[in-house]
Amino acid sequence: MSDKITTNWKGGMLFESDNPSGKSVLMDTVLDGQTKRLGLSPKAMMLSSLAGCSGVDIVDILQKMKVVNYKLSIKVEAQLTDEHPKFYDKVHLDYHFHGHELNVNKINKAVSLSVDKYCGVMEMFRQFSNVSTEIHIHNS
Repeated sequence: MSDKITTNWKGGMLFESDNPSGKSVLMDTVLDGQTKRLGLSPKAMMLSSLAGCSGVDIVDILQKMKVVNYKLSIKVEAQLTDEHPKFYDKVHLDYHFHGHELNVNKINKAVSLSVDKYCGVMEMFRQFSNVSTEIHIHNS
């Protein structure tokens, strides 16, 4: 299976990239003297992809485990190298689960399966970065 996208320059530093789903996304960066960004930075979008990939896995796994009453927030913090080409050499994901009487064992299992087995973006990041994770349970 292969994916195919097209990215078009829209002027300045703005690019629009389509997606196999038919949706598109804007990518942009801030130039000296510019204060407004119209899209996501390409590198930050990689972090969003990482969180989204893992999040989709976790929601799917927990649904199969009959865990449905919770909120999930994934915070990603990454460190860029100092030298060019700059890339994320350290990435940390914090998984925050909010709910009432959350099943910690099922949550831990779902996150572990995503991180260690299913999330392809996580595996890609491991090729160039030290990836760490932490689970936070917020029972009300």
